[in-house]
Amino acid sequence: MSTPAPLPPRTRTKPQATKKKTKRRPRRFLVFLFSFLIVVIVALAVYVGDLWRDTNAALEDIALPAGSAKPIASEDRAQVKPLSMLLLGTDYRKETGSMNTDVVMVIAMNPNSNTATVVSIPRDTNPELEGYRTQKINAFYAGFHRKAKEGEDADAYARSKMREMMSEFFGIPVDYAAVVNFQGFSDVINALGGVKVYVDQDMRYTDSADGTDINLKKGDQKLDGKEALDFVRYRKSNHGTAASSDFDRNDRQSRVLAAIIDKMKSVGGATKLGNVIGAVGDNMRTDIPKDQIINMLKAYYDINKEQVRFIPLEGVWDSPYVYLNDEKLEEAKQALAEELTTEGRKVQAAASPSASDSKE
Repeated sequence: MSTPAPLPPRTRTKPQATKKKTKRRPRRFLVFLFSFLIVVIVALAVYVGDLWRDTNAALEDIALPAGSAKPIASEDRAQVKPLSMLLLGTDYRKETGSMNTDVVMVIAMNPNSNTATVVSIPRDTNPELEGYRTQKINAFYAGFHRKAKEGEDADAYARSKMREMMSEFFGIPVDYAAVVNFQGFSDVINALGGVKVYVDQDMRYTDSADGTDINLKKGDQKLDGKEALDFVRYRKSNHGTAASSDFDRNDRQSRVLAAIIDKMKSVGGATKLGNVIGAVGDNMRTDIPKDQIINMLKAYYDINKEQVRFIPLEGVWDSPYVYLNDEKLEEAKQALAEELTTEGRKVQAAASPSASDSKE
């Protein structure tokens, strides 16, 4: 299938002052989705015996195929070398076939300081890179996927091209890339047999285009995977129930994550961990070799929220693009570069207001 030729580089132009400008924030649910899946993988890695055997099997599904992976040199192990990776979240559903990556995040990790920096990019951002099309950043993965040659692994090709583009965008080497989809969230909760949460309001919303049918009632209840996904995604209604703010959604996401962790720690949850591992493996693909994933788990299993710095890029919306704030972008570039130095960065005290604010 032919694709349009790349457009010539665009000269950066600022939006006209007369246009209404509003800040566009990254989709917080999708940021939560990645955090959730990482928590699941790390939690599973601490188990041994039969569960460790299951983890190895799941990593075979997730990681770069063993035959195409080079051995990890001792100096390149995650326990020794700072690493960076690109995380892409797709809102893929069979009803729409969309492959847009509505989450684009770059993570830099340092084993010496035991810290990480996570930079998220609004999905409507035009990266304005010379040699690349003028389009939203969430459309590039699908475009690269279509450009793969016949017989070539299209997923691997698209991940590689995205790593290359993000390396140029941030001015750092991006070592790896991972892609995950919405279905992973539902599958993990179903594998656990559902979770108990308090639904804070009636929720009703339908969309025939993608099959969305949210229909929840207020009160304590047990939610299956679909219902839990509806609960944390709910934003507006076309059937008379109240809308939700970003603060409401953040609170729901936190409560569902807490319920998942509680369930995983329970005896009943522990017996289902094999199924949970399989659910993660079915919905995430990456070019990280299995041995390196294990190295990462060993290097960062005890990292806590005070050691993770979140930097959501900001900008103004001027249809159809988000124009990034130059100062914020430069801050993000410097933060990623700092994380990739040999010594890493110093962590602020947990009580520091600025440290707390950076986690919002």
